[in-house]
Amino acid sequence: MGWILATLIAAAAQTGRNAAQRRLTAELGTMGATAVRFLFGLPFAALLLALVAMARPIPVPDSTVLGWAALGACSQIAATALMLLTMESRGFGVTTALIKTEPVTLALIGALLLAEPLGPARMAAIATATLGVVLMSGADWRRGGWRAASLGIVAGALFGLSAIGFRGAILALPFGSEPIRAATILAISLAMQSIIMMVWLAVLNRPALAGIVRHWRGSLGAGALGALASLFWFLGFALTAAANVRTLALVEVVMAQLVSGRVFREGASPRQIAGMALIVLGVAALVAVSAR
Repeated sequence: MGWILATLIAAAAQTGRNAAQRRLTAELGTMGATAVRFLFGLPFAALLLALVAMARPIPVPDSTVLGWAALGACSQIAATALMLLTMESRGFGVTTALIKTEPVTLALIGALLLAEPLGPARMAAIATATLGVVLMSGADWRRGGWRAASLGIVAGALFGLSAIGFRGAILALPFGSEPIRAATILAISLAMQSIIMMVWLAVLNRPALAGIVRHWRGSLGAGALGALASLFWFLGFALTAAANVRTLALVEVVMAQLVSGRVFREGASPRQIAGMALIVLGVAALVAVSAR
């Protein structure tokens, strides 16, 4: 059950990284803050891969691996940008809940593309946790809240697609233990994302590029947390189906609500508290099913 520990570590690191990115959005803009997680995460990923290479051979990626990694990398860039846009109008805790609608989409895509089994018990656990996410979103659908909520849900679907891409890349590597596969795909994907974001900012948003340099200390922290989170996400993807990892990762919603209240002073309504209870119930059911 190593994937459970890997997922919990990833969720905690990602909560910290998202909070750091939100603070940077005001200074760097949406795309600048999006770029931070990749540009400043790459050195940590490269260092990790170099250390691994000193002890074990590193698998060489082929076109299939690179194709899956590119799918994951591009989907994650788009998802991160939409997530930060949603945070500007819906708050940190609510946005985290909205993007966590991804497990249902992820389970269906995983079944279609990677032939990962679902089963009624696993789908019931995913549905329960996702219903909790919907309750936690706090969107007022009758007063235009659907616009921001839709952005968050699309971001969640893109995060789900990125998970499928990264798991596909990990499984397509010719050899290597789970940690070696995770470290290899982490470095490859962050290199792709860094190149894409550098070109984007150099051509379309040079002020954001200059702002990243000015705020390098805060950016470095976000990048380190991002690399740590991604490493353990990838390790989880190497050990079990991506839908299992992302459903257990819904505990991040509870973590984010704690950060939202303590750091950003954003309260929780009774409906959001009920949603958190359903999330915990769904996650517990998933763990119980996976342990059989």
